[in-house]
Amino acid sequence: MKIKSLDELRKIREEHSNQVRLREYGEMAGDKIEILIGMATCGISSGARETLNAFVNALSSEDIDNIKVVPVGCIGYCHSEPTVQVNIPGQKPVLYGNVKENKVRDIIEKHIKGGKPIENLILHVDFERA
Repeated sequence: MKIKSLDELRKIREEHSNQVRLREYGEMAGDKIEILIGMATCGISSGARETLNAFVNALSSEDIDNIKVVPVGCIGYCHSEPTVQVNIPGQKPVLYGNVKENKVRDIIEKHIKGGKPIENLILHVDFERA
């Protein structure tokens, strides 16, 4: 796509600003939900990039603004890639395994919005917070 004017560039920036906001790093407010996506080599080869993009696209289309999607390195569960950790303030983190892009909407609807983790996707580990 060839950009021919500054106005076209501004329009593109406006169209994608919500998606960029979901992935920006920086100081996080205490009430932000974090979605960590394991993006090491094993995760990427298993589809983590598509999973991350599915989260960003779904969340930006719903205009949910209290969530931060964060690509991270190895989470340590290569056998269950792509891995996704959901950190909701005041709750124990939930680590999901084998999260292909077709599972993203379920996590958003049932866990993020509905407050009920999806049991059959959970990797049961004992940690306070990764």
